[in-house]
Amino acid sequence: MEKKLLGLLGSEEYQPSNVPELLAQLGMKPNQQQVLQGLLKRLEKQGKILRTKGNRYIEAEEADLVPGVIQVTRGGRGFVMPDEGGGAEISVPESKMDTAMHGDRVLVRLDFKPGQQDRSGSVVRILERKRTQVVGTLQRTKQFLHVTPDDPRLPGVIYVPEPRDVGRRANVGDKVVVEITQWGSGKVAPEGEVIEVLGPPDEEGVDMLSVLRNYDLPLHFPKNVLNEAHAIAKSRPDNQPSAQECAGRVDCRAHNVVTIDPDDAKDFDDAICMQQEGDQWRLWVHIADVSHYVKPGSALDVEASKRGNSTYLVDRVIPMLPEALSNELCSLKPNVDRLTKCVEFVMSKHGQVVSAKFYSAVIRSKRRFTYKEAFSVLQAPPNNETEQMLHDAHEMAQKIRHLRFKNGSLDLDFPENKIRLDEQGRVLRIEKIENDVSHQLIEEYMLLANEAVAGRLMGLNRISVYRVHESPKEKRLNDFREEVLSHRVPCGDLTHRPEVQKLLARLQTLPIGPALKIGFLRSLMRARYAVEPLGHYGLAKPKYTHFTSPIRRYADLVVHRSLFDKAELQAGDARQIAGHISATEKNSSDAERDSKEVKLYAYLKAQLASKKPHSYEALVTEVRNFGFFVDVPDLGLSGVVPLSAIPDDFFIFDPVTRQLTGRHTRRVIRLGDNVVVQIYRVDSARKQVDFRLVIKPEEEGRSRKPEKKERGERRERDRSEIKSAPPRKPGHGHKRAQQNKKRKR
Repeated sequence: MEKKLLGLLGSEEYQPSNVPELLAQLGMKPNQQQVLQGLLKRLEKQGKILRTKGNRYIEAEEADLVPGVIQVTRGGRGFVMPDEGGGAEISVPESKMDTAMHGDRVLVRLDFKPGQQDRSGSVVRILERKRTQVVGTLQRTKQFLHVTPDDPRLPGVIYVPEPRDVGRRANVGDKVVVEITQWGSGKVAPEGEVIEVLGPPDEEGVDMLSVLRNYDLPLHFPKNVLNEAHAIAKSRPDNQPSAQECAGRVDCRAHNVVTIDPDDAKDFDDAICMQQEGDQWRLWVHIADVSHYVKPGSALDVEASKRGNSTYLVDRVIPMLPEALSNELCSLKPNVDRLTKCVEFVMSKHGQVVSAKFYSAVIRSKRRFTYKEAFSVLQAPPNNETEQMLHDAHEMAQKIRHLRFKNGSLDLDFPENKIRLDEQGRVLRIEKIENDVSHQLIEEYMLLANEAVAGRLMGLNRISVYRVHESPKEKRLNDFREEVLSHRVPCGDLTHRPEVQKLLARLQTLPIGPALKIGFLRSLMRARYAVEPLGHYGLAKPKYTHFTSPIRRYADLVVHRSLFDKAELQAGDARQIAGHISATEKNSSDAERDSKEVKLYAYLKAQLASKKPHSYEALVTEVRNFGFFVDVPDLGLSGVVPLSAIPDDFFIFDPVTRQLTGRHTRRVIRLGDNVVVQIYRVDSARKQVDFRLVIKPEEEGRSRKPEKKERGERRERDRSEIKSAPPRKPGHGHKRAQQNKKRKR
C-alpha cells in the first residue's frame, strides 16, 4: 500500500489530492478511509509527504523538502543529514532554525542560490523531537523565573512557573530538569515546567548527574533486561560456555591467545594469536561472540539497540550490556573458555594479506596484558614463548602500518588525556596517553579485521551497516589550503591524497604544524554509520566496517549477525539502525566531553580561588583582533586569551599577516607560537575557558604599563569584540584527541 501511494504521489500526472480523492485514485473502498489516513499520517511524520492547504497531499521531494536529523554546533548553526543515504548534508543558518533543537528530525526546504556549491535550507517543520527535557540552572529576574540550559546548542532561556511537587525545594542557582511544554515559534522563548531538582551545582555528584540527565543516559538497566542477563549467567555456573555450546566451533584453546587493553578495562572484546609457517604467518583475530548470547528481539537486544553503544564518562561507564555479560561471560578473560567470532589471516612476511577466512571459535586466553605491560615487554628481549609472540606480532603490525600509510592512510593522531579523579570526584591528575607501539599493535590488527569483514560482506552482497568517513568538501579543503599558504607553508592540491600526506608530514617538522593540523581536522567530515559502503577517507580504505567491539558497540553486533546468521537484515531496518547508532555515538561523544569539562572547570575554578594558578604550555591555534585562541595539551582544552588579559602592552592586529604586535614591547603573537598561560576566567554556562598570557621574566624589563587612555580603548574593544565573536569551532573546552578518534575510526 505504501509503495503504491508513493508511486501515485510521485507520478507526473498526479495533482494534489485530498483523502476521498486518493481513495478513488488508489481503487480503495470507502470503508478503508481510516487505513489510508493512518498511512498518510505515518508518511507525513516520516517527512516523505506533505499536507498542504485544503488537506491535500504531495510528495515532499517535489516541494524541495528533505527530511533528516539536525545537528547543531555550539555556534548555533545547524547541519541536516538527509534520511536518504548518500545525500549531501544541508547547512541551516541560525536565523532559519525555527524551533529545531539538536538531534530533532526535521523537514528542511532547500534554498537555491545562483553559484552556490553547498546545499543550504531552512527548517519548516519539526517531525520528531529528540528531547523534551533539558538540564539547566534556575534563575530569576524581577518578573520571571526561567531556566538557562547547560547545553549552549539549546534555546537561551526557558520560562517556568514556580516549581511544585518535585521532591525537594528549588532555589535560584540550582541545577534542575525542565520539561518543555510549549514552543510555537523560534521568535519567542519556550515555556516549560521544572520536573526535577538536582541541587546546587557545587554539591557533590550534581555535576555528573546533570550530564546524565542532559544526555538522557540511563543509570540502570530495566528489570527485564537484568533478569535476562542473570538467567544467561546462572545457566553457566562456572562462568564458561557449556560443552554443547563449544561443539561445532573451531577449537583454538591450545593457541597462545592474548589480550591487550587499557589498565582499567574490564570488557575485553578482542584477542590475537600469531604463528610462523615457513615464509608466511598465520594470524588469528578473535572477537567476543556477543551474538551467541544476545538474540534479535530479546530484551537484551532491544536495550542494547536503544543505547547504541557504551558511554565512557570521566567517573563511570554506562555500558551497552549488563555486567553479567559485558564484564564476565562475553569478556575474553584469561584462563577461561570464551566463544568468539574469528578472522583467520595468512600474511606474507611483508605484511600483506594472502587469504582470510571467517568462523566461530572457542578460545582460552593465556594472558591479559595492559598497554603499559605490553610496551614494557616490547622494549626488552623476550623471556618466553608469549613474549616472543608479542615481539613477532609487533614487527608484523609495523609492516602492516607502513603499507597502510603507503596506500594513502592519513596520520591524524594526537595524544589523548586521561583524567584521574580522587575519592571525592575531584581531578587528581591528568595523564597523557601516547599512541605508542603497544596501541599500534592492536590497532593495526583490528583495522585489518574490520576491512576484511567489510570486503566479505560486500562480496556476499549482504545488507549490513558500514563505517563510513566521506571525503571532505572541496571548498573546505581549498579554504584550508589558503590558510596554510598564508603562513608560507608549501601546499599542493589537497583534493589529491598524496598532497595531503605530504602536507601532514611537513607539518610534523614545523613549529606551526600542530596548529595547522588541528585546522585540517576541522575541515573533515564526521565518521558515521551507513548502509552504503562508502569507504573511509581517513584510513584510505574503500571497504570498511566495525566488527571488533560488539560488547560496547551495537554496530559490531549487527555486523556479526550479517556475516554469520542465516536470516538477512532488511534494507529499511539497516538504514534505521545506521541513523540511530550514528546519533547515539554523537550523543555519547558529547556526554563524554562534557563529563570531562565539568571536572576540569571545577579544577580550574579551584586554581583561581587559591590565587595560585598553574602555568601551562600552550599552542596558538588562531589569532583574531580581540585576542588569540590556544590549545593547552596538558589540560586537553582549547580557550581564548583575550587582549584584556595581557596587562603590559597594547596589541595591534594585522589582518593580512594574521598576527598581533605589541605597540611597546614589539612582541609578536602568531599562529603556531608556543606560549605559557594561566587560567584567567571560567564560564561554565557558556562552556568557555579564558587564559591569560604569562610574561617571562626576561620580557618584563622591556615592557611598560600602557597609558590610561590605551587601557580604556583596549577594554572597550575587548568588551565589544568578545560579545560578537563566534564561539571556538569545535567549542571551548573541546577535547582534541576525542574529536580526532571519532573522525578517524
